[in-house]
Amino acid sequence: QVELVESGGGSVQAGGSLTLSCVASGYTYSRYCMGWFRQAPGKEREAVASIVIRAGYTYYADSVKGRFTISQDNAKNTLTLKMDNLKPEDTAMYYCAARLQFGGSCSRVGDFGRWGQGTQVTVSS
Repeated sequence: QVELVESGGGSVQAGGSLTLSCVASGYTYSRYCMGWFRQAPGKEREAVASIVIRAGYTYYADSVKGRFTISQDNAKNTLTLKMDNLKPEDTAMYYCAARLQFGGSCSRVGDFGRWGQGTQVTVSS
């Protein structure tokens, strides 16, 4: 199994920055891709960004392109999401997720089977 623990959430004013981190433990070699998702109150969980572990391919939702950057440190089993120019609509619970099955899509909620507990991001105007 792979366990995921997020950190780095908090409150920030619009235009500010935050960096989220996700540390994976357990059978980390079995990860095919990892991603960040978010869920605002009353809304469905949505994909923010993802990365294919070995190939380094990345995916970004249109709403965050140019503002968020996903990266990985495989030596530390850490996934990072750097968020710049934050907007009030970025307010949500942010979740780290891992896909263990090799191949396939890495851009949808249903593609991922392991999830962290989430970290709250609040952006005020």
